[in-house]
Amino acid sequence: MINIYEVVDKKLINNETIKQKSWVDLVNPTPEEIKQVVDSTGIDKDILVKLLDEEELPRVEKRSEETVIILDTPHLVDNNYKHKYKTNPLGIIISEKGYLITLSLNEQPFLDYFKDTDIENFKTKDKSNFILQLFIMVAGIYQRELTSINEYINSKEKVLLKSTNNKELVNLLDIEKTLVYFITSLKANEIALEKVAKGTIITIDKTDEELLSDALIETKQAIEMATIYREILSSMTDTYATIISNNLNDVMKFLASITIVCSIPTMVASFIGMNVPLGGIGDSPFSFILIIIISVLLSLIIAYILKKKNML
Repeated sequence: MINIYEVVDKKLINNETIKQKSWVDLVNPTPEEIKQVVDSTGIDKDILVKLLDEEELPRVEKRSEETVIILDTPHLVDNNYKHKYKTNPLGIIISEKGYLITLSLNEQPFLDYFKDTDIENFKTKDKSNFILQLFIMVAGIYQRELTSINEYINSKEKVLLKSTNNKELVNLLDIEKTLVYFITSLKANEIALEKVAKGTIITIDKTDEELLSDALIETKQAIEMATIYREILSSMTDTYATIISNNLNDVMKFLASITIVCSIPTMVASFIGMNVPLGGIGDSPFSFILIIIISVLLSLIIAYILKKKNML
């Protein structure tokens, strides 16, 4: 998918053709769309193809006529699992000819912010304001997802305390994997941002210094949140694995005790059912009731003993 935008009166409007100072937003583009961008902008096709590699790492690099910035952004792997994420690269190409290109494998909803907001700095070649705001927004997305993950973990605490199956534990392991992806990507984003902060790749004006500071703070805060939640989750996973095992042991112990208690009437009935003289009990009209009473009393005695030994 390709979207082409042009700044008119500080607003982004859709355009059908790529012009200088256009913003071209590519989402999982087809070969034809890549060719259209290459032919219109003169950007090396290999750069665009390389940025579509989902294993591409965050970085900032200066080429002869382009500046390439890559950020990692969260991507939901499976809609059936709310917090099962991986990270995918978002490529940003700033051309000396005045073109701005964003490229990703998945849609990036946060880019809509720029489509609905007054644009001030798209006329400059470095577009530093746009880049720094992207860093802040990406860090904010991580923070929102991390907050949601923390709320989910807290909501599952009571369930896990009584659980005897591994389903919830497996969900927590998926979340732990998500946090590993988040931490790795955020640290790589931080390195890329620090390179931008040096001002050797992109010129940082005094007006953008506060924005740069905010971007660094937000990114570091997201890293700290992800690290803390991962440590908490790792500890919780080990603890709840033990709790689930203990809960299952309690269930098995209870079932074994109930089996013992219930076997007493069967045992009594078996003995009395043998073809042997029973004396006065066998001739009594109340023999059946007496047998039932004896069975119940023996069962209660055994149940009391098991309870006393904390086995029931």
